[in-house]
Amino acid sequence: MVADAAGIVAGYALDAVLGDPRRFHPVAGFGRAAGALEQRLYAPNRAAGTAFAAAAAGVPVVAGVLLARATRRRPAVRALMVAAATWTVLGGRTLRREAGIMAGHLEGDDLAAARGRLNHLCGRDPSTLDAPELARATVESVAENTSDAVVAPLFWGGVAGLPGLLGYRAANTLDAMVGHRSSRYARFGTASARLDDLLNLLPARLTGLLTVAAAPLVQGRSGEALRVWRRDRLDHPSPNAGQCESAMAGALGVRLGGRNVYFGRTETRPFLGDGPRPSATHLRRAARLSGAVGLAAVTVSAGVALVRGLAGSRR
Repeated sequence: MVADAAGIVAGYALDAVLGDPRRFHPVAGFGRAAGALEQRLYAPNRAAGTAFAAAAAGVPVVAGVLLARATRRRPAVRALMVAAATWTVLGGRTLRREAGIMAGHLEGDDLAAARGRLNHLCGRDPSTLDAPELARATVESVAENTSDAVVAPLFWGGVAGLPGLLGYRAANTLDAMVGHRSSRYARFGTASARLDDLLNLLPARLTGLLTVAAAPLVQGRSGEALRVWRRDRLDHPSPNAGQCESAMAGALGVRLGGRNVYFGRTETRPFLGDGPRPSATHLRRAARLSGAVGLAAVTVSAGVALVRGLAGSRR
């Protein structure tokens, strides 16, 4: 529908210009509410985790459905609501800014500042990371979060409007809260993690393809990015992150993957790509590539919303 398409484009523009809301961020408020619900429902089993995921993600979806129905005959109001929701759920400008800040620290050989900043992007233990490893962690985070924080919410906004925008961000937030591996969430967090994986299946692959197509904009080669993506995209423990990281590795001409140290555990992942380890220069290229992918994704999303509206009008 036209109102949804207009709202998605406007919300994307707000994120591009303003970034995340500085105060009273709705996603942070949702996180606090979900945390309170977790305290009431928690038990170290999957049944409790499934009830938690269904309730915490279901409420925003229902709210989105009710708001969409209430504004069905008020396109201007619908567009404003979709714009506000899109701005709220996107994180593209913030992601690119963090990559630029990290690049500045590494260019200035300030490892202490770079290590202190890494937790803005990912949950790895930065205490022993050198400059190339800090750069690698940043590039991998930019690649994965281009899908999680940009392409996926836009995709679901195009497919389902307000319920898609709110439901996807709720599921992604729940995964960040309880979906990681730990003794507390090993079973309770399974449903949240699987829901997030499911909702990202198509957006992650779209992100990979858009990254391949946009590679020439950062002095990369689409043919090389496609080759690496096709070869390495399944060499990752996540069903989705490898799609984004392998395409980014091919587009930038770098090698990602290797040993990742988190707080309390270590993972060794297969290498993605064939080039050298990333440097600060690659961080700036990754940020530009992420921006190009986001611009392509909002075009796709608005197009899907228009097609959805045309299909609905013919019923």
